[in-house]
Amino acid sequence: MHWLYLAIAIVSEVVATSALKAANGFTRWEPSLLVVAGYASAFYFLSLALRTIQLGVAYAIWSGVGVALIILVGWVVYRQPLNVASFVGIALIVAGVIVLHIFSK
Repeated sequence: MHWLYLAIAIVSEVVATSALKAANGFTRWEPSLLVVAGYASAFYFLSLALRTIQLGVAYAIWSGVGVALIILVGWVVYRQPLNVASFVGIALIVAGVIVLHIFSK
């Protein structure tokens, strides 16, 4: 269940971060509410995941997967271009998360 909590936290954070661009400096209230709700949900579920997952492992997975997903959201939703370096960076992040998950105690 703790891994599910971490996944919910990551998705919530990605939704909130993605909505930041749409909020336009908090001048649009609908996406601004999504930002606040998303971050509140993200931190709540992260706190639940931290009951059993080590802090460093959880944060590494949170940040690594979050960065990779935000890059993909920027590409798909906001039409931001990706280049070879972007794909290599995403691959390295995913590889690091896998190594942490497999070899952490």
